[in-house]
Amino acid sequence: MNTDNKVALVVGANGVIGRNLIDHLVELGDWDVIGLSRRGGTDAGRVRHIAVDLLNAEDCRERLSGLDHVTHVFYAAYQDRPTWAELVPPNLAMLVNVVEAVEAASPGLRHVSLMQGYKVYGAHLGPFKTPAREDDPHHMPPEFNVDQQNFLEERQKGKAWTWSALRPSVVSGFALGNPMNLAMVIAVYASISKELGLPLRFPGKPGAYRTLLEMTDATLLAKATVWAATSEACANQAFNINNGDLFRWEEMWPEIARFFELEVAPPLPMSLEVVMADKAPLWDSMVERHGLEKHSYEEVSSWAFGDFVFSWDYDFLADGSKARRFGFHEFVDTRKMFLDIFAEFRRRRIIP
Repeated sequence: MNTDNKVALVVGANGVIGRNLIDHLVELGDWDVIGLSRRGGTDAGRVRHIAVDLLNAEDCRERLSGLDHVTHVFYAAYQDRPTWAELVPPNLAMLVNVVEAVEAASPGLRHVSLMQGYKVYGAHLGPFKTPAREDDPHHMPPEFNVDQQNFLEERQKGKAWTWSALRPSVVSGFALGNPMNLAMVIAVYASISKELGLPLRFPGKPGAYRTLLEMTDATLLAKATVWAATSEACANQAFNINNGDLFRWEEMWPEIARFFELEVAPPLPMSLEVVMADKAPLWDSMVERHGLEKHSYEEVSSWAFGDFVFSWDYDFLADGSKARRFGFHEFVDTRKMFLDIFAEFRRRRIIP
């Protein structure tokens, strides 16, 4: 590694957030990048990958012990569990293991960036105070996002490094095998609807079709993450990061249907996890018939997450003005974001 350059350790390198963050760091040109994940990855240029079990403290120490020039940790790893309480131990442990290992190996560590979300505000529990602001009080635990931030705040005291916390809305971008990729949910659902000769129906709760919500483009989030990690004014601060516009599914859904050349039918509440459970054989036949890349149905399925997002029959938004006051002024048109991601899926032969 070139010690004159910034060295980024991207934790959760294969997720939709980590993958897009690595792409952005490469484009900037003055970063060496190390990606951490369970599966590892393919080294290319100034990017190398390390496969590591983040839940195993010894494995972390052993595999990260040689990383003596890491300057910035970008933490975007996540382990899913059945309940909110069960999410806390593994997700806190992974962060602790990484920070302890990097601190021991890299004396020049400057910053730890933590990826959070609107769960900090209780958005996943039900109707919450909107627009949510970074200084809103925390809700009743358990909440691993809060525990992670508390750990960083305590660990940072007296240290040379600083931290930042990024709080995006639903993140959309290109990634496969990710449990939280709404754009992939919609793209595969629409493609299968078209294959079956069906119109595109919104599958969520009736109220969710008309509530206000916002999204966060993965590339926009990557830019904000690097900005917060490298701006002195952002040290030890949290920031809501969203596209900057609001929408309702009742207006967005026809735009999505038009992209896939589908008619729109009235919404029909149905669990995607249930109704799409038997579609693997159909998907396999679509892959063959349309000459798609041979990704398994499991790799392109995030139905539980789709059900989760489409169940929000309450406004889902946060105030993004703090980031603008601190100097981040990027924005993304959400309609264009969806259509661009769908077009990228097609270009990569993920969907017909």
